[in-house]
Amino acid sequence: MCGRYANAKSSPDMAALFDAEDLIAGAWAPRHNIAPTTQAPLVRHSTSRAKRVLELARWGLVPPWADDPAIGTRMFNARIETVATSRAYRRPFASKRALIPADGWYEWRKLPGGGKQPYYFTRPGGLLLAGLWETWRSDDLDLLTFTVLTCPALDDAIGAVHDRMPYVLPPHRAAAWLGETDASEAELLAGPDTALTRDLEIRKVSRAVGRADNEGPHLIAPIDTPDEPDTLPGL
Repeated sequence: MCGRYANAKSSPDMAALFDAEDLIAGAWAPRHNIAPTTQAPLVRHSTSRAKRVLELARWGLVPPWADDPAIGTRMFNARIETVATSRAYRRPFASKRALIPADGWYEWRKLPGGGKQPYYFTRPGGLLLAGLWETWRSDDLDLLTFTVLTCPALDDAIGAVHDRMPYVLPPHRAAAWLGETDASEAELLAGPDTALTRDLEIRKVSRAVGRADNEGPHLIAPIDTPDEPDTLPGL
């Protein structure tokens, strides 16, 4: 699963990086602890503007048929194994795919003696997470929402922390994911490139990230906890 991630990039930097029109207009402050139901940047292809746009959306997809937008609190992840057939996700998978910029993501490992230890996964230059977007409308609300796709852990080091991970897209597949170039369903859902593991860093970090109201770069700093020996492969 992916229930927390970090994105400390500014909206002008993201707009330049993805060649997208910046629709955020200064409304984004870099975050190191993005949690479901909060606003975060996404990149999508706008048919009305005929270009990529960068805008804010609420994390937790709300399907247009939902009676209550609160359903989004349970729909912050979509599994690549079922995204093409699920009632909630098949429509946005077909035509409303998005890129979710991230510097890294967090996962929690269950400890033998109880409790959980958070780890931060990151790589130089950041990450592109595969996402889907939807718009939910009522008489007084027009809500743009998104979900992050997840897939099985790519290797033993990642799997030692959690058996699933976000679907990280290599940059060369971004255009196909956004629907700007043709790709088959199998190509879209091929999973992360195994090259990701070559420069992926997995850090043990403070448990303070577990509180959604905690924020700051100290949350991604590596920590040493000698009372909890680290036997994870690759760490």
